[in-house]
Amino acid sequence: MTGPAAPARFGHTTLPQEQHDMLQRAKRIQYGGLAYMTTVIVLVYLVMGSSQAMKAAWAEDLLSLIPPIAFLVAVHRARRPPSVRHPYGHHRSVGAGHLAAAVALLSMGLFLVYDSGSGLLKGEHPPIGTVHLFGQTVWSGWLMIAVLVYAGVGPVILGRLKLPLAQGLHDKVLYADADMNKADWMTAGSAILGILGIGMGLWWADGAAAMVISLSILRDGIRQLKGATEDLLDGEARTFDDGDTHPVIDEVLHAARDEGWVGEVACRVRDEGHVFHTEVFVVPVGVPEVERLESLAESIKALDWKLDDVVVAPVSVLPEGVRSTPRGLETP
Repeated sequence: MTGPAAPARFGHTTLPQEQHDMLQRAKRIQYGGLAYMTTVIVLVYLVMGSSQAMKAAWAEDLLSLIPPIAFLVAVHRARRPPSVRHPYGHHRSVGAGHLAAAVALLSMGLFLVYDSGSGLLKGEHPPIGTVHLFGQTVWSGWLMIAVLVYAGVGPVILGRLKLPLAQGLHDKVLYADADMNKADWMTAGSAILGILGIGMGLWWADGAAAMVISLSILRDGIRQLKGATEDLLDGEARTFDDGDTHPVIDEVLHAARDEGWVGEVACRVRDEGHVFHTEVFVVPVGVPEVERLESLAESIKALDWKLDDVVVAPVSVLPEGVRSTPRGLETP
């Protein structure tokens, strides 16, 4: 019999068992999602005809392959340990993957807005013909709608499965992927309305649906590009959804302030990908012993598995531009 798999690692950080299990599950979901989306892309391509909405939906389906691929590449690269050439490890691979996905989204969104907008301005009337299927003549629009229903249900389920894993792993690429998946029902729904509009004689419905899809892609691209850029510019660590400053920063400050030999304290915490690089500056009372500095660093590391690299530095004056007071204790 084989024993349990060795815990996964991000650099020199060994993942807790819960995060190890989450990572393995996330990988399985991503591989399964890639297989599913490949079938969607093929089916949409086969039935899309000259519909602008279907073309936009097909383009978004193609784009949806980028985040899971970026996630799988990033988690593989992040396992490499630090070296002389890469003293901080390879955690930035997550940020690079996040940026690549964001740029792809933004570029395609801009192109599709132009493409669908020009079609509307030109008054293009996309035809939807008929096909012979099992000896029957069928309107192609029904085939498109059936494929879009298939294409819309899966991403909603995948998005709901990925979201808690993105939070548990603090993986912003996985979160961006889950966010896109959850919104994909709107893409399918808009395309279905556009096709039905053509069937009712509303020539502009197809272009309008394509515009809605394009603006959705563009919005996702702008939001994800902003988050990816902030992380790569060493902004203060934030939650996995970029909604707020990460609460672990307050925990670090509280842990240091509780030490009797520490007079003042401040910290710099930056997001390296899945983990944080943490610098803690302390103004000691008296001359600190090396053992106390090392003990404080270890106790801070124990607060959260994401505190991968902790440096405690004694200083006479706190540096400017660093957080020194936990939220809730600031002076009004």
